[in-house]
Amino acid sequence: MNLKFLNNSVSLFVIVIVSLLIVPLPTPILDFMFILNLALSLIILLITMYISEPLEFSIYPSLLLLTTLLRLGLSVSSTRSILTNSGYAGEVIKTFGDFVIRGNVVVGLVIFFIIVLVQFLVITKGAERVAEVSARFTLDAMPGKQMAIDADLSSGLIDEQESRIRREKIQREADFFGSMDGASKFVKGDAIMSIIITLITFIGGIAVGFIEGGDFSSIMSKYSSATVGDGLMSQIPALLISIATGMVVTRTASKANLNTEVIKQFTSQPRVLLIAAITLPFLIFIGFPPLQVLILSGLLLTLGLTLSRKGRLALAEAEEPPPVVEEITSEVSFYRDMENVYGLLSVDAIGIEVGYSLLPLVDEKSGGNFLDRVVMLRKQFADDMGMVIPSIRLKDSSSLNPNQYEILLRGESIAVGEVLVDHYLALAPEEIAPENAVDGIETIEPAFGMPAIWISDDKKLRAEMAGYTLIDPTSVIITHLSELIGRHAHELLSRGEVKNIVENLKRFNPGIVEDTIPAIVSYSELQRVLKNLLKEGVPIIDMETILETLSDYAPTVKDSDMLTEYVRQALRRTITRKFSSGGQIKVITLDNAIEDSIIRSIKRTEGGAYLTLEPDIIQKIVAATKEQTDKMRKLVSDPIILTSPVVRIYYKKLIDQFYPNIAVLSFNDLDPAVQIQSLGVIKI
Repeated sequence: MNLKFLNNSVSLFVIVIVSLLIVPLPTPILDFMFILNLALSLIILLITMYISEPLEFSIYPSLLLLTTLLRLGLSVSSTRSILTNSGYAGEVIKTFGDFVIRGNVVVGLVIFFIIVLVQFLVITKGAERVAEVSARFTLDAMPGKQMAIDADLSSGLIDEQESRIRREKIQREADFFGSMDGASKFVKGDAIMSIIITLITFIGGIAVGFIEGGDFSSIMSKYSSATVGDGLMSQIPALLISIATGMVVTRTASKANLNTEVIKQFTSQPRVLLIAAITLPFLIFIGFPPLQVLILSGLLLTLGLTLSRKGRLALAEAEEPPPVVEEITSEVSFYRDMENVYGLLSVDAIGIEVGYSLLPLVDEKSGGNFLDRVVMLRKQFADDMGMVIPSIRLKDSSSLNPNQYEILLRGESIAVGEVLVDHYLALAPEEIAPENAVDGIETIEPAFGMPAIWISDDKKLRAEMAGYTLIDPTSVIITHLSELIGRHAHELLSRGEVKNIVENLKRFNPGIVEDTIPAIVSYSELQRVLKNLLKEGVPIIDMETILETLSDYAPTVKDSDMLTEYVRQALRRTITRKFSSGGQIKVITLDNAIEDSIIRSIKRTEGGAYLTLEPDIIQKIVAATKEQTDKMRKLVSDPIILTSPVVRIYYKKLIDQFYPNIAVLSFNDLDPAVQIQSLGVIKI
């Protein structure tokens, strides 16, 4: 069925709404519009009850404006009809007025004002406050959510496409709640305007009745019935829209639609239903009607017992017999086999040992997804750096505290961390009001050394609303592991892995491999160059360019450090992309006097080149570097020092002894198109 004619229906609908303010409508059409308004409000309310998150109904702020305009237009049109047709504005308003008033004007007015006050003081005011708070907290939480996405991306939990989707969702949430904050004012203004229109219609109707002639009782009966009917016909849809607004702005904590969540959460604690069933009969002793109390108590008792029985059956089915562990009865017999003794000599490239409390996080049988996260980390690291992370050995350790984990590199410990199962690591936003602060166990985030707190699951929602960034325990370990692997990637690059990388390139470009290895460059020389690149965080994914550069310079240059510099220049686009942002790179430059001192102190031997600077000059260079990098950290998180190509490698070796994590680049490392912004100069 072709529905293209509906493409312009919204625009036509808006034109009709505006025309209601000007053009008098016949009463049959007015009746139809009132029924349409009621049906539309009911549909909107039902939609808000069946969505699982507010963004599923992202047009709601605009729809709120349209429905408010529709009600106001109908109120103006019906008021015109009441005043010009002797109190008659169609069968809908007449039916509402007669049904509610039942011959008593006071009853109708009381009911009308109760509905208006309930809508204005309870629902609308509450929804307006929730929308305002949600908008503020959503905007405050955006930086933290962005950091969480970056952490998941760097750890390999998500890919680039999913990160873009999540960032877009965060932006849409901010836009939505910002719009809802303003759109909720429409509902508030509509409630106020309905009271004013009703009073104007009532007073105007009495005045018109006296002008037309008639006794006071007939005028009051005629126009009060029409006024109350008109007010109720306006307020019932408005009440439905107000409830829908409250539904939308309070849906942030649920994962399913309202019906599913209510049933699930009310039936999750059958013990509560049993306690309520036992408590209710005591109300009979203070005069409550026994029949109604006992019926309700019986229903709650039956429901509670049924749910308790189902819960016990589900728990029994979920239980599994404990695994049977085959025990080695004789250690001496085991090690009589020489192969088993040689097994003790192997050293794993990377290992993780955990305390017994963390076993559920790494054990797949217990529901842990740690191994899956490691797989995604390996994929992400290969995509970013061009190197495959070796297998990671997991084991429990009785020497660690229950909540501790230890990361080992070739059998030696390089980091120890601590996480709490069933808790979240919460990173506070830069600025947080004291009343929004969340209590927890103070700690230090292990990967980046930031202050943080551990909070329990029951404080999760409050922390999210306050703008905290929440990280689950598995993500804490994976992020820590990812940072350490990136820092020690050059130590993990074995000769075997270099051969695997070369064999992989050989499938796509066998010519460059056959011409270069081992005729010009040996595997050991290639490994040294690749290690130099990884040590400074330069990706080695473009192996074709690396081998072509080595084939050009290796016949005449035998120093692996100088070969690395030539390769860096060939990879300048990769280096520029990694260290720049938005086509701009912010750096600290090295003073010419320092560069001249370094160049004069270079001594070359057959084994390579080294510096012969005086100790006091070295101290001055290091102190000046620290001073400028500390200033730069106030503007950017990772300081970058820019030098001339001749000096870069020697200055980097010098400064690595004191500050190994500072990036040092040369002008030849950068793409000419990038804009360089100097934030300071290192001088002595």
